[in-house]
Amino acid sequence: MIRFSLECEHEHGFEAWFRNNDDFETQKKRGFVECPACGSHKVEKALMAPAVSTGRKQEKIALAMGEAQKQAMAQLKALSEKMRESADYVGDKFAEEARKIHFGEADPRGIYGEATTEEARGLIEDGVEFMPIPVFPEDRN
Repeated sequence: MIRFSLECEHEHGFEAWFRNNDDFETQKKRGFVECPACGSHKVEKALMAPAVSTGRKQEKIALAMGEAQKQAMAQLKALSEKMRESADYVGDKFAEEARKIHFGEADPRGIYGEATTEEARGLIEDGVEFMPIPVFPEDRN
């Protein structure tokens, strides 16, 4: 996974993760890349310094975290795993399936998957209750 620094036409800066540069370009062309601040789809990669991952750097990050933060992170990871284990993965059909459940067109059950910012806004407007599940860097590799 690659983290890109992005900027919309209104100079709002944000970051997003992609499998590679082609994935970013494909999602951008399809209108899936959106500024979280204003919703603009006119997004470009911003100038950024490359991040080099080494074992030593990861050790520094781990050592900088206090015991309370380590415990909280472990609890959050465990909760995230438990939520996934007790739900059906529906992939990029999350918004569609969540609506079916909400409107009684499908049996009620826990689901998880992916949704675009636009799809999430639509779910909120329709009164569908959902929440983001944290994704940790090691989950994406």
